[in-house]
Amino acid sequence: MKIDIVTIFPDFFRGPLDHGIIRRAREAGLAAIEIHDLRAFAHDRHKTVDDRPFGGGEGMVLKPEPIFESIEALNVEAREGRAAASQSVVLLSAQGKRFDQSVANELAGLERIVLICGRYEGVDERVGQYLADRELSIGDYVLSGGELGAAVIVDCVTRLIPGAVGNQASTQQESFTTFSEAQTGSGPSSTCTSGGLLDYPHYTRPADFRGMGVPEVLASGNHEEIRRWRRRAALEKTLRNRPDLLERAAFSDEDRKLLGEPDRG
Repeated sequence: MKIDIVTIFPDFFRGPLDHGIIRRAREAGLAAIEIHDLRAFAHDRHKTVDDRPFGGGEGMVLKPEPIFESIEALNVEAREGRAAASQSVVLLSAQGKRFDQSVANELAGLERIVLICGRYEGVDERVGQYLADRELSIGDYVLSGGELGAAVIVDCVTRLIPGAVGNQASTQQESFTTFSEAQTGSGPSSTCTSGGLLDYPHYTRPADFRGMGVPEVLASGNHEEIRRWRRRAALEKTLRNRPDLLERAAFSDEDRKLLGEPDRG
């Protein structure tokens, strides 16, 4: 996969891209990530990339000229042909569609992604209308710029590239992974996928830590009971921390029974 990031703060990415899975993916040739300084495409002596908004208002707005030129210089496929070319130009913006695991899976299937980092009060709307083919936000809050969002997307997408994670199956056994994305052949009651809910709780050695024990069922060796416990724990944790996820979840008859059972951990 090729990932290009357009930003006015290229040095920001020296840390996030040099560690962990992203670094290993780059070194293994699974992902090529390049950072491009937006100011290199500003032609006045001050390298100006922003201006005051039409109609008045607070703050400054990123100008369209340097952004359009930067994308054109990258030789990205024209907007109407990007889907066929397996490419996407993404504008990071607080007004964008919320980035989630399903979007990450979609992006991970592409061959090239270009991330445009917004800044200041916003980006000239013509960038989103005529240049980028999608606009994404990593959450319902406002950041100082799109750099943090771009780093989050790169991390989330890179780890889904086959070979980037040592045990690729582990990326299918996580929170938010849907049945269809995991392609495990099991329904959402399986411990191999959360079915779009939160993941089940995890424990490791020691079995007793300062009087806090591991649920006995996990050490029982009874795989069916472990599976049932994990599914019920995932349902309860989702109900407690993210009840909104339950609205679009697919529940089996077993799920409904598990939610009504007492904790036998």
